[in-house]
Amino acid sequence: MLRSALIALSQNKNLRQFAENSSMGRRMSSRFVAGMSVDEALAVCERMNREGTAVTLDALGESVATEAEARRSAEVYHRLLDAIRARGLKANVSVKLSQMGMDFDPVLAERVVGEMVEHAAKVDSFVRIDMEGSPYTEATIAMTERLQAKGDGKARVGTVLQAYLYRTAGDAERLLRQGIRIRLCKGAYMESAEIAFPAKADVDANYGTLAERMMTSGVFCGMATHDEAIVERLVAFVRERGVSREAFEFQMLYGIRRDLQRRLVREGFGVRVYVPFGPEWYPYFMRRLAERPANVLFLVKNFFKN
Repeated sequence: MLRSALIALSQNKNLRQFAENSSMGRRMSSRFVAGMSVDEALAVCERMNREGTAVTLDALGESVATEAEARRSAEVYHRLLDAIRARGLKANVSVKLSQMGMDFDPVLAERVVGEMVEHAAKVDSFVRIDMEGSPYTEATIAMTERLQAKGDGKARVGTVLQAYLYRTAGDAERLLRQGIRIRLCKGAYMESAEIAFPAKADVDANYGTLAERMMTSGVFCGMATHDEAIVERLVAFVRERGVSREAFEFQMLYGIRRDLQRRLVREGFGVRVYVPFGPEWYPYFMRRLAERPANVLFLVKNFFKN
């Protein structure tokens, strides 16, 4: 019930406007959002690299309405790619198609993202096309395939699959056959029982099966989870099967389970932290609260602390 309420609130325009423009809202978001500007995000990236974690930078924003807005969103990513190269950062970028015009012009979105992938190839980096709700699933996968097939896209573009969707096992095999890198997460959008597992236990079981397949596929994939039980299962699997720790990485979100991130780094596993930033943070922030109710309690307990 709490998860459904928080996801509904993530779509409330009036609450979003208030939150994104108030000092109280920005203070609340600071646990999970690395500042409002590119420079703030890059400073966090440098700090996390020093702590032993790689980073994916995510400029928050969704559902642009014009080509000019899509181009402005893309320009932030071009700045990030240049800065990553110039500063020698262990980092890449993640982008949502709705930021690039997918809702009103899919051809434009593919052209804009394609330019980004070409840029990544020139600076020896990588673009992750993030996954949104189920209406975007097939289009996102298909675009990733087309960009991967281009000369400059080889190993420079990947996407995200969500373990709560019934279709994901088939999608994983489809992408792995093409050598496309996958970020596997559980899923953060409300989906119907017609297309997604409604029970957490079923999602967790599917996640574990998919993760083990990806870790032994020969394609470098990211296991994106904060669920310690799943992490322990995967660590045990790696040790039992002799899977190289270079074959995959764990991925987590900025501000969530920092203790687990540090532990995995100490144990010699690759860890990548997704670092979101930017003034349009509200929908992302609410979905993070919805994913893990303990995050709500954490914010309430710590809001008035310095």
